[in-house]
Amino acid sequence: MASVEKIRNVGLISHSGAGKTSLAESMLYLSGGTNRWGSVDQRTSILDFDAEEKERQVSINSAIAPISWRDYDVNIIDTPGYFDFVGEVRAALRATDIAVVTVEAVSGVEVGTELVWEHADDYDMPRAVFINKLDRENADFYQVFDQLAETFPVNFAPLQLPIGQEEEFSGIVDLLNAKAYTFDEDASPQETDIPAEMRDDVEEYREQLLDAVVERDDELLMMYLEGEDLDPDALRGAVRGAIADGDVVPVICGAATTGVGVVTFMDVICDYFPAPSDVPVPRALHPEDGTEVEISADPDAPFSALAFKTMTDPYVGRLTLLRVVSGSVEGDSEVFNSSQGVAESLGQLFVPKGSEQINVEEAVPGSIVAVAKLQETATGDTLCDKANPLVLPRIEFPEPIYQVALRPESRGDEEKIGSGLSRLLQEDPTFNMERNAETNEQILSGMGEMHVSVILARLERKFGVNVEITPPKIPYRETITGQAEAYYRHKKQTGGRGQFGEVELRVEPPQNEESFEFVDEIFGGAIPNTFIPAVEKGVREAMGEGPLAAYPVTNVRVVLFDGGYHPVDSSEHAFKAAGAQAFKKAFLDADPVLSEPIMNVEIRVPEEYMGDVIGDLNRKRAKIQGMEPEGRSQIIRAYVPAAEMTRYAIDLRSITQGRGTYKVEFSHYEVVPQEVAERIIEKARADDEE
Repeated sequence: MASVEKIRNVGLISHSGAGKTSLAESMLYLSGGTNRWGSVDQRTSILDFDAEEKERQVSINSAIAPISWRDYDVNIIDTPGYFDFVGEVRAALRATDIAVVTVEAVSGVEVGTELVWEHADDYDMPRAVFINKLDRENADFYQVFDQLAETFPVNFAPLQLPIGQEEEFSGIVDLLNAKAYTFDEDASPQETDIPAEMRDDVEEYREQLLDAVVERDDELLMMYLEGEDLDPDALRGAVRGAIADGDVVPVICGAATTGVGVVTFMDVICDYFPAPSDVPVPRALHPEDGTEVEISADPDAPFSALAFKTMTDPYVGRLTLLRVVSGSVEGDSEVFNSSQGVAESLGQLFVPKGSEQINVEEAVPGSIVAVAKLQETATGDTLCDKANPLVLPRIEFPEPIYQVALRPESRGDEEKIGSGLSRLLQEDPTFNMERNAETNEQILSGMGEMHVSVILARLERKFGVNVEITPPKIPYRETITGQAEAYYRHKKQTGGRGQFGEVELRVEPPQNEESFEFVDEIFGGAIPNTFIPAVEKGVREAMGEGPLAAYPVTNVRVVLFDGGYHPVDSSEHAFKAAGAQAFKKAFLDADPVLSEPIMNVEIRVPEEYMGDVIGDLNRKRAKIQGMEPEGRSQIIRAYVPAAEMTRYAIDLRSITQGRGTYKVEFSHYEVVPQEVAERIIEKARADDEE
């Protein structure tokens, strides 16, 4: 394994379809890491090896492409571009030292480009841009470069310019070294003369690059201002420092599927991208008292690592991927999980390459390795030296926002669903499952339709469980706004001992905030004390399925004030039945209403979509609470009925072209408008008759 200074950890992020996986596959092949050139389109990808990825031809999981280039160890983490799998992106960024944003030379900056840029902003990461697919029709490097500068408020500096575009794309010009390369059929670079027609552009963009970096070195700046030849090593160091500090975002170009520019990109990674020791280490805290613990990317420092991903290998079993932050560790050693407070035994260390594993003896700061069958360690946990405990910041995953209700196709599979989803949850912390106590439904929450679809496909493939999905039932409630009294006599005579119980009660809104209050105002023994609990029990059972539409009843006060009994035929059962029926009669006469859950929603959208989003919220019966700017976006806060939010993840994505995001949490209950309530009640009664 290379020294810390010779390690590079690179995360590939982009809009879906920009060619991240193709770029990583090309790097694997051209570096000699594999003997075949994997293709997503032909389903021969080494990195998209999961069955769901092959079937859908999109990346679902982040995957590691370990590359040895020159004398460097380069770990490429290829991440999904589809919005639903953003958790994989955020985890990968915590394990890498620079994010390479892959941008199509035809489509340019897209929705996903902006979103992944924001994720890198969250971690304050150095960035680079790889303009891909320059061999495609209508490809335009210069137009995309200008678009980047217009979209993002950073200092872009091209390290390369393309020689030709579209079908004539054949090579690149290295601006820093003022050299040109064309690529043969094996994608190997051959040095050549800079085309005469490009010399003006080369001079202009090289000057732009130098202006961005020479100010970091006084001696270099003086040489530049005086027109002297610049020291190559000093210039390389200045560029590398500017990239590591985020002062400059270098722009590289190529065509991943043909390999043009891929070898020179790997040279750029080694020469100019930061090593683990060039970027700040995460802030570590002591697990007991929360004081800050000093750590560094030093192999001799106490060991610490972040578990950034959990996956299941069909042959090895459960795998935990670690990014070593400080110190060193060998296989077959014991470490301490400071997040859980337990010891863990590490087995063999290895580096995953698609579905393969490469054994390694030792991991140093910056190493990305996997270990099998850790007992307690979950994604986001910290492993460290027990004598020097510390906790690294956990990975911040977005909250799931799209919900479906699950029902097994086969009876008796409920337990298998729960067990299977629990296993899948170990690999994917961006979904959750719970049973809604009010609707008695198993609810699966994910990041979107495709995410949920993938989870259920894996549930079927791995655990043999098929499920039906429906929109979750809304947990409406029934209550009253008025007061009413009712009398009910329960009397049955069947030849033997009969059943008799008379109940007269009053229902009204509660006098305090209690959801239910039962008051005994019986005088003179109209109902014996032994039967009064049975009346209350009957009322409570009737409240479980309210008289309006069989939804639970809340916020009601029940006063039992009269009744009658028979010395022989009265029983607890009779008074329970009488209490239930009297309650139902009184409830329907007390101005009953439906109430619905209201969600507190915070929506983040670009300014240009504000009108459309607010218009859609108004159609959803929302109550806008406020708006405020945040960066280049607007934050809208609103109360929205839960019934209107069941497909909001899809609606917002459609309205904003995927640029909108939102958070949602339960706020309170409100009375449903009458015309809406009538439709709900009518549907509930129709469903009950089926």
